[in-house]
Amino acid sequence: MSAGRAALLPPSRPEFERETLDARNIGEIERPLSLLERLGNIAALRRLLLLVLLAAVWQAYASWLDNPLIFPTFADTVAALVKGVASGELVARTVTSIKVLVMGYAAGVAAAALLTGFAVSTRIGTDLLTTLTAMFNPLPAIALLPLGLLWFGLGNPSLIFVLIHSVLWAVSLNTFSGFLAVSQTLRMAGHNYGLRGLRYVARILVPAALPAILTGLKVGWAFAWRTLIAAELVFGVSSGSGGLGWFIYENKNELETANVFAGLFTVIMIGLVVESVVFRAVENGTVRKWGMQQ
Repeated sequence: MSAGRAALLPPSRPEFERETLDARNIGEIERPLSLLERLGNIAALRRLLLLVLLAAVWQAYASWLDNPLIFPTFADTVAALVKGVASGELVARTVTSIKVLVMGYAAGVAAAALLTGFAVSTRIGTDLLTTLTAMFNPLPAIALLPLGLLWFGLGNPSLIFVLIHSVLWAVSLNTFSGFLAVSQTLRMAGHNYGLRGLRYVARILVPAALPAILTGLKVGWAFAWRTLIAAELVFGVSSGSGGLGWFIYENKNELETANVFAGLFTVIMIGLVVESVVFRAVENGTVRKWGMQQ
């Protein structure tokens, strides 16, 4: 073999035999978690600690400010909340708001389902959804309340009208975006099974786009809840009755700031319950269970 060819060959490595190590001498491979580490892995406990910290900051700042008319303490707010619940007034106002919210939210979701189903089935439906979403999604729902009062008068239909507007476009837009993100493989599989129209939407598109649909439902819920409270501030003044929004407005006029904070606190707690209990249960039973979401 020539010297030039030998230089092109890779260098030979000496053979060796490595002894097997005893795993017992390596050391500690798995260590049990400490109590603090186990508690830190509980998301509910971490969030509770954050809430306690925020309440402590609230109490400290309000005590330092020492002006209950402007900013009551956390203890005064909790006392007003307990008093409102015990008297039944706050509970009655909350039930009134939730009833209207459920009706408006259900109507908005039903309208979004029909509009999105039409959009994914036909080209004219796609053009219609795209155009209407671009037109009405930026429009604040509360801005339509004067028209609702003009068209439907003083009553729940006016509130339901603005709630449908706040829910419809958020749910439709997220649902349609989820449908567009469905892979071609799933689409072809559905077509190969002969699925068309609503059966194709219900059996192929909806399960595949469920994470986006749930996101749209959560966004629509948040829009509907804050729109309802804002609308009740106006609607309550007009009719002399209402839910939590009217409770907040009425106590503001009476300079009962602690009751105002109690009403706001109730709005926040309902939002936390719906987000952390209702939607979390739906996610755990569907998209998280199926491995579609971490």
